[in-house]
Amino acid sequence: MSRSARGNISRVLAVLCGAVLLAADRLTKLYIMDNFTLGETRAFLKGFIDLTYIHNRGGAWGMLSGKTYILLPFTAVVMALCVWLYIKYGKKSPLLLWAVSLVLSGGLGNMLDRAFRGGNVVDFLHFEFFPSFPVFNVADIAIVTGAGLLILYFLLDGLKEKRESGNDKA
Repeated sequence: MSRSARGNISRVLAVLCGAVLLAADRLTKLYIMDNFTLGETRAFLKGFIDLTYIHNRGGAWGMLSGKTYILLPFTAVVMALCVWLYIKYGKKSPLLLWAVSLVLSGGLGNMLDRAFRGGNVVDFLHFEFFPSFPVFNVADIAIVTGAGLLILYFLLDGLKEKRESGNDKA
């Protein structure tokens, strides 16, 4: 299989994965809202994860709680920045496309909640073994994974540039 064909397959899979994660985020949130009362907790994977239905009015770890007027535009700017990064730097990088797809799907999932649920994001996954860790959702997992991949992309890109500049001097 040619490099171009592999790149095309990777692009399709990254976009498809983003769409599947967005759908999973929406469906799991609907399930929780329909089957739990606000504040209710049920064991999911005993000793590991509980399902706890809460509303988060802030960003990560509840920061900027109640500041939807800041969080919505901030999310839109981050998502636009991701698209710009991909257009400018990533058309030849499957890693950057995967990172952007994950950040966009997660950002959109939480943005839809914020916009249509009065600033509330539905969170429900809680580590039982780490009680002080915030309750989170599928969108949060996508965002954090995508951000990690973005960091990895820039680290690898920096190493590549350093290696290439070292070869130019030789």
